[in-house]
Amino acid sequence: MNPRALLSVYDKAGIVDIGRGLVELGWELVSSGGTARLLAAEGVLVTEVAEVTQAPEMLGGRVKTLHPVIHGGILADRSNPDHVSDLEHRDIAPIDLVVANLYPFTSDPSIELIDIGGPTMVRAAAKNHAHVGVVVDPADYGPVLAELSSTGVLSDDTRRRLARGAFAHTAAYDAAIVAWFDEITGEVLPESIHLALERVQDLRYGENPHQVGARYLQAGRSGWWDGAEVHGGKAMSYLNVFDTEAAWQLVHSLGGEPTAVVIKHANPCGAAIRADIAEAYVAAHECDPVSAFGGIVAVNRTVTTAMAKSMSEVFTEVVVAPSYEPAALAHLKERKNLRILEAPTPTWSEYEVRTVDGGLLVQTNDVVSLDRSEWTVPTRRSPTEAEWFDLEFAWQVAARVSSNTIVLVKDLCAVGIGAGQQNRRDAGRIAAQKADGRAVGGACASDAFFPFRDGLEAAAEAGATAVIQPGGSVRDGEVVAAADEAGIAMVFTGERHFRH
Repeated sequence: MNPRALLSVYDKAGIVDIGRGLVELGWELVSSGGTARLLAAEGVLVTEVAEVTQAPEMLGGRVKTLHPVIHGGILADRSNPDHVSDLEHRDIAPIDLVVANLYPFTSDPSIELIDIGGPTMVRAAAKNHAHVGVVVDPADYGPVLAELSSTGVLSDDTRRRLARGAFAHTAAYDAAIVAWFDEITGEVLPESIHLALERVQDLRYGENPHQVGARYLQAGRSGWWDGAEVHGGKAMSYLNVFDTEAAWQLVHSLGGEPTAVVIKHANPCGAAIRADIAEAYVAAHECDPVSAFGGIVAVNRTVTTAMAKSMSEVFTEVVVAPSYEPAALAHLKERKNLRILEAPTPTWSEYEVRTVDGGLLVQTNDVVSLDRSEWTVPTRRSPTEAEWFDLEFAWQVAARVSSNTIVLVKDLCAVGIGAGQQNRRDAGRIAAQKADGRAVGGACASDAFFPFRDGLEAAAEAGATAVIQPGGSVRDGEVVAAADEAGIAMVFTGERHFRH
């Protein structure tokens, strides 16, 4: 008896080639619906599923392959005499290969695109992979044909690999359907979260060289990383990706003017808005040149030759931008280890996820509001318009710095950032020390309320004349009184932005 293959695909790319190749190797083909019509139209010998089952399609095509003659042929354990006897008794021929892929649910989620017959065939073949090959990815058509042509059968390892891919395929499909139902119900955090992730990038190493790292992509989705073009430099490490993500998101959250940010260990150590992108980069770098060593640079404008030359003497791990002037790109490429990324605009994930023992810690994304109508001014003096702009800029930067944080800003440029301190007073002192007099007349942002007035005093000593903070401390009155004494305008946002 010749080996038999069942072909039933929605994505018909390459199906004629594998069908013709199987026939040339002596295989018999069984197929359904549009797949059978395409194969026949291309001159490939094929038998309709309905002819095999003697049961025509019904329910508008919802029932085609759901039949004992099909699933008995797929699921039979050839080493089990009872199974073999059942096949003989019912005159069912075994099926040795299933080539199938599913309705494209993620492209247009709807009830009619929830595939039933496809996943059933795929899972059946994958379960019985000791005897049946299953192919769900057109990229495997060529290798499968080559192996069959060379040895006549698929090896145990190949069938096991294909089965694993098949179960991953149906798992991702079911995860997409569950997510669709969750969107319909509108739950912020649903009862269960089903993630299907595909490894798309091997990294040089993890957070440290002895760790293994990779980037995974949610099945059926794409991100800005997948549209990025790498113009040069070494392969990315885990921290390169992590920090570049932070830089690219921050630079796109600070408005539409020419903006540059410098990130080190996921924390901004520089950020600035200027009339020209080269000026913005220089200003951002000058915030904290020591921390900028080995940092990530992100800009929201074309990298000019002037900017590229400004980066010449600074050791930088990654630069990411929407585009590059040819001369600028040539200049940057002279630095062999610099990773140069040209990338599309990022999007923001709906959830933030971290691992905990036995599971995940999940929260909604932290969205920073700049709606002044929701803010209050508890001090006698209100900010000037220039102070308002600096306050908004400082508030956005502070939301992306590890807590506890104090950010000092002057003329839309961060001049001092105190990050990740266990108390707010130390964060303020570090920010003031880094500012070194440049914060005079500028703004101060605190990601959470000042529990004592000493935190505000550090901002005052640095020369800041306006402060933005959430408010909500039992000592708010004392802090506001301290601000009034110093002539500082203070804004309460009513919303904190801790980041751990």
